[in-house]
Amino acid sequence: MPRYIAITDIHGELGKLESVLSKIEARHDDVFVFMGDYIDRGADSKGVVERVIAQSEKNKCIYLIGSHEYAYLHSQKDEYYNFLFWNYGGPATVKSYGSFENIGKIHGEFFQNLQYYYLTDKYLFIHAGIDPNYPLEKQDEVDMVYIRHKFIYSKHNLPQKIIFGHTEFEKPYIDEYKIGIDLGCGKYKNSPLCALILDNGKEEFVYS
Repeated sequence: MPRYIAITDIHGELGKLESVLSKIEARHDDVFVFMGDYIDRGADSKGVVERVIAQSEKNKCIYLIGSHEYAYLHSQKDEYYNFLFWNYGGPATVKSYGSFENIGKIHGEFFQNLQYYYLTDKYLFIHAGIDPNYPLEKQDEVDMVYIRHKFIYSKHNLPQKIIFGHTEFEKPYIDEYKIGIDLGCGKYKNSPLCALILDNGKEEFVYS
């Protein structure tokens, strides 16, 4: 059975990403699940995207969409998401790529192909969470990248444990139904990036 290695909310912090990856002794059959928010805030969004893509040369990698990628993808056709992109870290992303247009030219295919979730027998990996009132197949895409308290502080009816990011905590959030691993990387200067290694029922946290 492969290990699953979940990483989320990197936010342009390439150094912290490299630090976490250097502490993981990756096996050839490990599956890396990157759960969104690669970009914005930190200084090297372009470098982060290049690094997570490069990991696919060694391991199977799953790439999920986060709220910041969602805002970027909708920013040119929706005034609300345009506001979110430019006011919540987008200028740092534009600077790292050289221009707004370069984001699409260099990594447009990557962003367009991001998935909303990844489901296994034991886990659901997703950026923000789900609306507990609806089955997985009827989830709204906005909820999957933006939902917070309604999901976090409620039970859900899926048999899988949900691994999520988006909402930051001082330490990993753990309850019977879910694990949250966003610790504020990119938002707060001294906040670490956290990876979660899931190994046949065992859970190990790795920090930058």
